[in-house]
Amino acid sequence: MPLTPVRNPPTFTSVLLRGLLAGLVAGLLAGSFGYLVGEPRIDAAIAIEEAATHAGPVADDHHADELVGRDGQRAGLFLATGLFGAAMGGLLATAYVLLRRRPGPDDGRSALLLAGGALLGAVVVPFLKYPANPPAVGSPDTIDQRTAAYLALVVLGLVAVWSGSLGYRSIRADAPLWQRCGAATGGFLLVTVVGYVVLPSFQEVPDDFPATLLWNFRLAALGTQVVLWTALGLLFSALMAGGRRAGGGRSAVGHPGEPMIGTGTPIHP
Repeated sequence: MPLTPVRNPPTFTSVLLRGLLAGLVAGLLAGSFGYLVGEPRIDAAIAIEEAATHAGPVADDHHADELVGRDGQRAGLFLATGLFGAAMGGLLATAYVLLRRRPGPDDGRSALLLAGGALLGAVVVPFLKYPANPPAVGSPDTIDQRTAAYLALVVLGLVAVWSGSLGYRSIRADAPLWQRCGAATGGFLLVTVVGYVVLPSFQEVPDDFPATLLWNFRLAALGTQVVLWTALGLLFSALMAGGRRAGGGRSAVGHPGEPMIGTGTPIHP
């Protein structure tokens, strides 16, 4: 049986470069959102903190001792989110290469789903138990414990997404969609609820802290992450789908059921 001409799938380097580019752009977009929406809330929280701990000339000394002023912090926001976005884009591209079994016409959709899973597991799940707090909230004595608990929940959130994926695939393909979605939801909630129960809770918001400012800050922090991961998913998905079309419409050509080797060449009996 003759071999069918094929085009090799994208190399890891090309996928990684697409992820880094998408992440950098997404990080800058997230930085813009954070600058416009989040920075005013940070300024208001800092003002409350300083009013409670400093007075008169002491406050001036406090500003003089700052290593980086607020103007420098605002400028550094874009650098931080850009670098963070590029790093997340690199991780997303690496995960895509490791988890993608076989290139095909749904490359863009797979990239978008992977980014959505990262947003759900690494951002939304931790946020619901440990929402972000402004500078005036939180005890310095518990910062190490809070950081460790948050990172543990990030890991558990990703495990929960993986568990949901396993639950979805555990149901036969010809089963009703609601059964597969129900299994995915059950697997996801099982890990998430266990994480919420096992990990400690922290209630350190002062009673006199303005509730509106607190939740506006938290929503701005969540919104920055949503913008980052949504933009990253859309851009990376578009780059992967665009790269496939530029490569000839298909990453690999073969017949159903044919095994593939690492170069994307079908093996015929």
